[in-house]
Amino acid sequence: MPLALILSSFVAASRIGGAAQQYVLAAHHIDPVLVPTIMLGRSPSRGAHGQATPPVLFAQMLADVEADALFGLVDLVITGHFSSAEQVDIAAGALRRIKAAAARAPTVIVDPILGDTPKGLYVSPQVAQAVSSQLIPLADWITPNLWELGHLSGDKIGDGAAAIAAARRLGKPALVTSAPAGDDETGLLLVDADTAVLLAHPRLKHAPNGTGDLVTASFGAGLVEGLAPFAAAERAARAASEVVQAAQDWRSPELPIVALGERLVRPSAPLRIERF
Repeated sequence: MPLALILSSFVAASRIGGAAQQYVLAAHHIDPVLVPTIMLGRSPSRGAHGQATPPVLFAQMLADVEADALFGLVDLVITGHFSSAEQVDIAAGALRRIKAAAARAPTVIVDPILGDTPKGLYVSPQVAQAVSSQLIPLADWITPNLWELGHLSGDKIGDGAAAIAAARRLGKPALVTSAPAGDDETGLLLVDADTAVLLAHPRLKHAPNGTGDLVTASFGAGLVEGLAPFAAAERAARAASEVVQAAQDWRSPELPIVALGERLVRPSAPLRIERF
């Protein structure tokens, strides 16, 4: 069974962060190992006050995973939220050891969870700098939202062409969430050195938090399964649209990831695909 290591948040009652990604990966029959960077009972958007994992404990948890010889078995690594620059430094060291230990190169996806519109940066500047300087260089793919892409690249992004240029300036293949699309649409933008494709779907009024986390995990699952990046991104976009629509239909305050089950693996939501 494929193995994925997630370095991100654990939120007990909300389908966001690493805890949500565990369920997405499990639906794809990928065994998840979550090493939490922070623990909360519910979403911070609802006023939760959790506890960041102390760096010493974070390092020890990773050392325990490594001691079980799992670093050499990892097929996928997803990094997400970090609470301190010290955690980022520890994560970067773990990534280097995983790359050295693995018999086959694992796929490393860095989701640079730094901020969003309209609030802007919601981690410390030190965390943002550490993610940019230490984790982005180790990534095979990055999955920033549009605001994070602008922050990392230093660009002001107003349209798809600017987003493509910003992603290429970072020098890493990217799947950008909340990408510019048509009226009443939201989209994913897949960008590498040679290709840029927009995958757009209708924007719904009441989308629960966590769609970016779902997209990252779904995309990573596709890459582990051997899908081409475009096929993995297309499935992730359809899955996100399908889950949000189900949340609205069922009046769910959270993404119904577990309830959808197989529909996550074989989503059928419509997309508009535009190649640049």
